[in-house]
Amino acid sequence: MVTRVAIDESDVASLYRARGHESAPAYQRVKNLIAEQIVSGRWSEGDQLPSENQLVNTLGLSRMTVNRALRELSADGLVVRLMGVGTFVAERKVSSALFEVRNIADEVVHRGHRHRSEVDFLRAEPAEALIAHQLGVLEGSPLFHSRLVHFEDDLAIQVEDRHVNPEIAPDYLDQDFTAQTPNNYLMSVAPLGRGEHVVESVLGTADECRLLGIAETEPCLLIHRRTWSEGRLVSTARLVHPGSRYRLEGTFDTQ
Repeated sequence: MVTRVAIDESDVASLYRARGHESAPAYQRVKNLIAEQIVSGRWSEGDQLPSENQLVNTLGLSRMTVNRALRELSADGLVVRLMGVGTFVAERKVSSALFEVRNIADEVVHRGHRHRSEVDFLRAEPAEALIAHQLGVLEGSPLFHSRLVHFEDDLAIQVEDRHVNPEIAPDYLDQDFTAQTPNNYLMSVAPLGRGEHVVESVLGTADECRLLGIAETEPCLLIHRRTWSEGRLVSTARLVHPGSRYRLEGTFDTQ
């Protein structure tokens, strides 16, 4: 059942007090007002916002001002606008670092949630041409191959499909990857020297969509990750996330 939220008199008073700040245009103050309700948890995921007409009448602002605020909130990922239906509080996407190689279990715990993983398979197999090229080994060479699903609480957020150089991690197949992540184990036996991320928007394979519990038409965020230790390539991983549940963040400076 959809909950319809409302702007009350105290919200209107807050907006009008903010009008004294000339540096913030009216649409920005409307954005701030709505964003505050969402970020504070007062409005929850899936709640339906007042219509544009209701906001115009309640706030005493122009339709253009309200429309711009809603458009920018949608672009920021805080709300979802459905034509002919209404505007709703968007599902929150979990975030991962773009420029760092991090352990997904640590990211989940840092957000105050519970991480768990399920192992789809863990095996040795000959290297196919593409994987051999990515790992810099001969086609047909023995490799270790694992596929796991990572969960945040009970929501699947990543399929990790990883190939590992057995010369660097010979005990890889003996590990319990429900107790520790492959990334954590590999960092312990081959400390990270260099990492590479290539990010794409894709549709997941049928198996990946099944493991994530999503439709095959849902866009996914794919990270190709390769890691090196002491100049040797350790592993290559295909990390697939549902686009509706995940985003990447990164900061950088030019100094």
